Amino acid sequence: MQLSAQSGPSTKPNLLIAHRGGIVDSTAGQNSLKALTKAIAKGYWMVEVDLRMTKDSVLITHHDKNFRQSFGLDSAVSSMTWEAIGKLRGVNGYRVQRFEDVLAHCKGKLGVMIDNKLDGNDTAVWTRLITLLKKYDLYKSALMIGTDESTAYFTGKIRLSCTRQQLETNINRPDYKASNYYLFSDKISREDYEWAHRRNILVVGVINAWAFQPGESVSKAEEQATTLKAAGVQCFQIDSQYESLFQK
Repeated sequence: MQLSAQSGPSTKPNLLIAHRGGIVDSTAGQNSLKALTKAIAKGYWMVEVDLRMTKDSVLITHHDKNFRQSFGLDSAVSSMTWEAIGKLRGVNGYRVQRFEDVLAHCKGKLGVMIDNKLDGNDTAVWTRLITLLKKYDLYKSALMIGTDESTAYFTGKIRLSCTRQQLETNINRPDYKASNYYLFSDKISREDYEWAHRRNILVVGVINAWAFQPGESVSKAEEQATTLKAAGVQCFQIDSQYESLFQK
């Protein structure tokens, strides 16, 4: 899967990245195997997964720091072993997935955007992560929503999310390469898009439900999608309920 800056306005289909681990709905929980499988079946370009680590250093995909919302268990992810976590079952049979199992399921079907939720800069853990991405042929195309602590390590290894302001700063780095970064925002103007495109920087627009107030989600999402598409954006990280906005 090749990554490059998008060309100008196009009639090609939009490239969609499934937020929260796939197509999440009443039958499929976030970061669930079922949600992931649905995203593959719908032809998504990538899936965004939330990276965490268990007490015994197993990398898993889970959004929250604890299991209160998903299993009614007020225990931190980092306080439980994988053996214990793997036995948890939620609504519709939902269970937590190992990061490696998600990558194996994605191989040859979906790229991955990693939302790195691990604190610190444990380079041994990062080495394991990169090794897994390479094992499943997902390394070269991977995107990451990083942390300040791990940015120095991942720069030049995995393409990192940036705001326009961060990109303008990074361009002055002696080791700067356009392929080190991508513009990632829910507010991208035509000028932002053209600025990034001229510099061969990938642009990814964002439409996430958490950003909207109750009752305004549909109208605000449609407005946001219209604005981003008018700016020239063709890659989008979205919650799957907004998929129809990119089929018109």
